[in-house]
Amino acid sequence: MKPGLTSIRGAGLGLRRVFAAEIVAHPPARVDFYEVAPENWMHVGGRLGKQFRALTEAHTIVCHGLSLSLGGTAALDEEFLGDLRDFLILHGIGIYSEHLSYCGDDGLLYDLMPIPFTEEAVIHTARRIRHTQEILERRIAIENISYYAAPGQEMAEIDFLNAVLQEADCDLLLDINNIHVNAVNHAYDAARFLARIPADRIVYAHIAGHYVQAPDLLVDTHGAPVIDPVWALLEQAYALHGVFPTLLERDFNIPPLADLLAEVDTIHAIQQNAMTPLRRHG
Repeated sequence: MKPGLTSIRGAGLGLRRVFAAEIVAHPPARVDFYEVAPENWMHVGGRLGKQFRALTEAHTIVCHGLSLSLGGTAALDEEFLGDLRDFLILHGIGIYSEHLSYCGDDGLLYDLMPIPFTEEAVIHTARRIRHTQEILERRIAIENISYYAAPGQEMAEIDFLNAVLQEADCDLLLDINNIHVNAVNHAYDAARFLARIPADRIVYAHIAGHYVQAPDLLVDTHGAPVIDPVWALLEQAYALHGVFPTLLERDFNIPPLADLLAEVDTIHAIQQNAMTPLRRHG
């Protein structure tokens, strides 16, 4: 298995087309890496294609997939994976991640559906992850998703996640907001969940905002600023597992870039605070 081509550090930002030109023209120094959905860029040419090439030549880029459906029953799209492998190599992108979910059968559902938390699903999903890694010739990371129902549940979410990571021998994209959302919606202890995450598999993390439908129902929208309890959970994650790269996601209600950069600055500040005791006692 070929290793990733690049490593990342610090604080990142999800790249959106609405501010891509601004990033090219005036790249903010405090953003250490950007994340894109490869499906949105793989076959884009013309002005936008040249813009993306300029970004990948100047900045560290990671890819976070939307459509692979790792937990699905339909055959993996090997043609897509071949194109994806070429795209990652062309742009020197070393990290690719996907959701621990399924999103289709004969066609895309345009949503991320929860995989049943069962031993059978562990084996099935891990086999598909290993096959994906073989085609891409690299390790991938899987992301813990938010979910609103757990059909056929036989094990706890954290046990399912850890079993897939072990069986597939893959890495983890740790979504901090999803832990908070799920902990509220399914009434479990977010700190206990976080403590059982295998630190050695964390490649980087996501942090984002959500929508409060009710006190016991949060919706993972990526359409609002990050709230204080989620920032606090990120602090706990660093205390437990060390400081790892962390990226701000914002998919809807996108504010001016300056507002997003202020949240990126918050990531940096929390990372610096977490590393200060290490320096003091090093």
